[in-house]
Amino acid sequence: MKKAMLLMIAAMMLTSMAACGTKTDDSVSETQATTEATEAPTEAETEAPTEAETEAPTEAETEAPTETEEETEEQGGAAASGDTLGQTLLADFQAKAADESMNCQVLADEILKNPVIQFGPATMPVEPGLLTGFDNAEIKGFKEGVMFAPMIGSIPFVGYVFDLEEGTDGAAFMQTLKDNANPRWNICVEAEETVVEQVGNKVFFLMCPKSIEG
Repeated sequence: MKKAMLLMIAAMMLTSMAACGTKTDDSVSETQATTEATEAPTEAETEAPTEAETEAPTEAETEAPTETEEETEEQGGAAASGDTLGQTLLADFQAKAADESMNCQVLADEILKNPVIQFGPATMPVEPGLLTGFDNAEIKGFKEGVMFAPMIGSIPFVGYVFDLEEGTDGAAFMQTLKDNANPRWNICVEAEETVVEQVGNKVFFLMCPKSIEG
């Protein structure tokens, strides 16, 4: 009887161990399946968005502003290099006065064609003596002279092109113009800049505003 009971207990123990082994294997299989199910979405959710969210936006967000900054610098630079009215016309005189075949009248007419002149200009030949813009000082030492000014008298703009006589000291002649120039010769208004320059025997003189709007 005892033998029979021992055999029954042993058989029950073997059956229990077999059942545990099956459950263990099933648990391992379920664990592996669960792990695979969680790992696959993780790769899909972390890798794909990372490339889309970090690489593509980086190029769009960094390259476009760079081009805008370059355009702004170019525009800033352009604005900063603008010359005044006097400096623009002086540069025009310097370029054209190199042609010695031009007399004062032709030279003045050519300068007045510059697009910065936003008024109807007039020219007039002048002789040594009292000239507009120099108060009571007599301007001498030139053989030909042309004055140019607006036909509208309210603009503080008056200029001259002189052809110096032989033997005239150009530096002294220009200093006389500077010393006697009166920016308020027009009484109602005042010129903002005065420019004087010599090229060869020609001397350019101008009193004017820094800009003129039509």
